[in-house]
Amino acid sequence: MAFKTSRHKAVMSEINVTPLVDVMLVLLIIFMVTAPLLQQGVDVNLPKAKGKDLPPEERVTIVIKKGGNIFMNDNPVSMNDMVKKLSAISKLNPNVFLKADKDVPYGLVVEVMGEIKEAGIEKLGMITEPKITLP
Repeated sequence: MAFKTSRHKAVMSEINVTPLVDVMLVLLIIFMVTAPLLQQGVDVNLPKAKGKDLPPEERVTIVIKKGGNIFMNDNPVSMNDMVKKLSAISKLNPNVFLKADKDVPYGLVVEVMGEIKEAGIEKLGMITEPKITLP
């Protein structure tokens, strides 16, 4: 058996992009699947109002969902637990922000606001979505 050997082998100067495309498609799928999972927080249907965005800072956020459930920094709490926690941190004079679903009864929102003020919190802000005005 005689093997034919070539002394003049041509150098292949082309780049095979198929593995690169495969890797990129796998990474794209991974990012598409994980992106929705990275969103954190409590989903609330906020009312719209005019105003400026606040700078991001350390703050306490109280959320009232449509069913009347209360969350403090994304953790479910009862009204009594919320008051106890806010009383404990009121000496630090933190900014407390209230997010309430637009379908929550007004009376519940006012009750929660009263309890927050009773806990010694002086600064209470309301979080809304920006209102879009058409020209």
